[in-house]
Amino acid sequence: MRRGYLFIFLAASMWGTLGIFATYIYRYGVDSFTMVFWRVLFALLILGTYIVLFLRENPFTRERLWFYALYGLVGVFAFYTLYFYTVKISSVGFAVLLVYTAPAFSVILGRLIFGEPLIREKMVALFLVLTGVVLVAGNVDFHVGYLALITGITTGFTYSIYSILAKFGVRNERPERVLFMILFFGLLFLAPFSKFSVPGGAIPYLLGLAFFPTFLGYILYNHALKEVEVSRASIVATVEPVVAIILAFLLFGEKLTTEQLIGATLIIGGSIIVHLRGEEKPEENLLEETH
Repeated sequence: MRRGYLFIFLAASMWGTLGIFATYIYRYGVDSFTMVFWRVLFALLILGTYIVLFLRENPFTRERLWFYALYGLVGVFAFYTLYFYTVKISSVGFAVLLVYTAPAFSVILGRLIFGEPLIREKMVALFLVLTGVVLVAGNVDFHVGYLALITGITTGFTYSIYSILAKFGVRNERPERVLFMILFFGLLFLAPFSKFSVPGGAIPYLLGLAFFPTFLGYILYNHALKEVEVSRASIVATVEPVVAIILAFLLFGEKLTTEQLIGATLIIGGSIIVHLRGEEKPEENLLEETH
């Protein structure tokens, strides 16, 4: 298996733990914005320590600050704000479902921005994973207002924009420093909406949330984007809800329906098709074509 695809699978597996950590954290009465704020803050501390001690570099950079500010605004602040607002005015299932419109946006944007080919296998894989996500999401109530529909689709769009901006970011910079800068700006945008105190019992879970789905997940994904097309990466990353429902089954005893199992099979099948069929263009050629 190509290393990039392995990194994406591992990153999506890390993201699949989000719901597990959130479930424990919510039990302490921590609101969503505060949870995200502490998640980003702890991830910054972990990432900054890693960069200084192991990479022997300064995690901050003065170059392209406008880019990192935009990245943090869209990829951290806007994404989570839209996601949690969609949950508030609709349901978790509906919000999750529309987050995973991201692969469709990524395929379109990957074609327009990077010239990624719209080959048959990729379209088949996209259809499989989108169908699978609908089944995995379970009994979703579609009787929602237009506002929820708009914010939900926009959430999926901002999720896809993360990958697009990451592709640009990791060209000439370490993925770790790119992640550090966007988290730094994201934290600044989140601060006015967050509370700065949390119960002591929630801290271990916040640290886990910062380490696994944030520090590890995004570093793996950013490294993968050095080798893998944005559209393919977004499709493979849809294994995240599959990991989430399996962990919920193992840890909380949540029921796995036949529809969810079929959906998980479709998502995994689509991810395998994307990996096995079609050749990637070398990164060097990609850079030359988009300059």
